[in-house]
This record gives sequence, C-alpha cells and structure tokens, in this order.
Amino acid sequence: MVTDPTRMCELLVGLPEVTVLGLDDEVGAPLSIHVETRARRPGCSECGVLARVKDRPVVTLVDLAAFGRPTRLAWHKFRWHGAEPTCPGGSWTEDEPSIAAKRLMLSDRAGRWVTEQVGRHARTVNEIAVELGCDWHTINDTVVAYGTALVEHKDRFGTVEALGLDEVLFARIGPWHRQEFSTQIVDVNAGQLLDVVPGRSGDKPKEWLEAKGKDWRDDVRWATLDLSGPYRAVFDEKLPGATQVADPFHVVKLGNTKLDECRRRVQNETMGHRGHKSDPLYRCRRLLTKADERIDEKGKEKLHGLCGLAIPEAT
Repeated sequence: MVTDPTRMCELLVGLPEVTVLGLDDEVGAPLSIHVETRARRPGCSECGVLARVKDRPVVTLVDLAAFGRPTRLAWHKFRWHGAEPTCPGGSWTEDEPSIAAKRLMLSDRAGRWVTEQVGRHARTVNEIAVELGCDWHTINDTVVAYGTALVEHKDRFGTVEALGLDEVLFARIGPWHRQEFSTQIVDVNAGQLLDVVPGRSGDKPKEWLEAKGKDWRDDVRWATLDLSGPYRAVFDEKLPGATQVADPFHVVKLGNTKLDECRRRVQNETMGHRGHKSDPLYRCRRLLTKADERIDEKGKEKLHGLCGLAIPEAT
C-alpha cells in the first residue's frame, strides 16, 4: 500500500514520469492539475554542452474527467537553450508524446478516449465536448488527427467476403441547397464502414477497388447493391466472381411500386377514372402494400376478399 501523499497523487493522475506540482480547485471551474516531467538536462545538438532552462511556458490541456468533473492538465514545460554564448543553436521546448501530441489541445489519453467514443460507440462530438467541458472544435480536431491514422492503417480492412455499395445524401451545399451524394463502401458481414467516396456513379468505387489489388478483390464472394445500374457495372467489371445480392429493402420497394402501378391501371380500366375516396381499389391501396405482420384479422379478411374478387376476372 502506498502511503506517501505525493506518490498517491502521481498514481491518481496516472501519467508516467511526471511530478505533480499542485492543484487548482476553483468553484465552477474545471479541476486543474499542474505537472512537470522529470526530464534530465539535455545536451545542445549543436555544441553538445548541457542546456540551461530558458523559461517555463505552461500549456493547458483538456484531460479526462476526474470523478465526474471536467479536468485540465497544466503542463509546465521546459524550454531549453544552449549554455555557450557562441553556440549557433537556438532554444527548443521539450516534447513528451505520452502526455500530449503536438498542436492538439487534449492530452494523449483523452485523445485516444474521445476517438474511441466517437468512432466505436457512435457518440456525437458535441456530447463528448459537453462532458469534458470544452469546445466542439477541440474534440473534432483531435478525433480527426487520431482517427486519420487508424483509417489509413494498411491492415484496417482485413479479408472482406461480402462487400456492399450504397448511395447516401451527404450534404446540401450553397444557397440553393444543392444535393451532394456519396457512396458508402461497407463490409456487410462485419457491419463496418470501410470508406466513403464522392458521387453516386461507378467511377470512384471502381478506382477504390482497383487500388485494393486483385488478391483482395478475389476474396470477395458476395456483392450487395440497391438495384443501381452503375453499382452493378462496378461489380460486373471489378468483382466478376462475386455473387450479386439485391438489397431486400429495394426489392420490396420495387415490388410495391409495380403492385401500385397495377392497381392504378385496373382502377382506370374498370372505373374509367382515377381513384376516388369511395372506390374500393383506392381505399385498399395501403392495405395491399402493408407487411403481413402489421395486418390485423380484419385487414386479412378484407385482403382475402379483394383477392377473391380479382381471381374470376383474371381467369
């Protein structure tokens, strides 16, 4: 059991090779922990003489919440300069990646945590910013910096056996809210988004698949799509050995559309006009496309009656 108060503080802070200098506990403000590294005096890279401390700038970092309270890490850095007056080298500030990455306002452990919360647990950037008591841009910049390294890792994809393409309305741009679409590339088995490419044509997905290499493409056994002609062309050209599977939602939607077209045609042929609210075919338009599990007994009886009336006319 550790009984030294200073050592207990250092263990609670949880950073390696740092000394806890003090603590600011102001009412209504985040808890501020002041630390410094146990750095040895470095030698100047130009003259080799042990450097001297020039000044002690304080960098304030957003840290993980402590006991449900927003926390700041006040890092008292060492800025060194050469001891020799004739040394051509200038001054430099210490760098410790285990405490914080360069040009980011979050500590390293907080940066890793917020990236996992946003990327794996699908929490919003604003939600994390509120919890840590900081600006939205502070969290977003950190997620982009840490997440880019993860996204660009060469082993991120692994073996993909079922690949899916789908279009998504990405943004509305300009004063006229012009729609910009994107194509989502998904590992269907893992439920993992692999990448997002601009547009909804087949050009960018073809480029993406071409860049993955033939060996990677040969492992894809299934290709899912939403009955899109351009996406089908992508699979025909780049994944000829994969079995193409249509998205169930779009298959059902297409079936419902054709059923509705048939209902309107029969309506015009039998009644001589478009559907009126008193016409049976118009009143049953939603019943005909409703899922079986959503139809009650009364609806099923009505649906069977409609089918019974249609059979003699069809024969």
